[in-house]
Amino acid sequence: MPNTKSAAKRVRVSEKRRILNKAYKTSMKNKIKAVLKAIAEGKSVEEVQQLFRVAQSAIDKAARRGAIHKNQASRRKSRLAAKVKAYVAAKEQGV
Repeated sequence: MPNTKSAAKRVRVSEKRRILNKAYKTSMKNKIKAVLKAIAEGKSVEEVQQLFRVAQSAIDKAARRGAIHKNQASRRKSRLAAKVKAYVAAKEQGV
């Protein structure tokens, strides 16, 4: 229980930020999962690349809002890009 007025406000603000951060992170994760699912299901290259662009945007937005660290955003985009690139290469090879 907060003892001062400012501490009480910090509790309110922190809770509000936590909920917003959770929303950004959940949205980001769902978009990443959509890309991975499309790859697993063998969807078209164009569709996977479109989903990847959407996921990239969501990752950047989460980092911009401070929901995740910028280095984590960079790492997630890099790993996802590597998977998309490998998938595209495999599709072009006809695998």
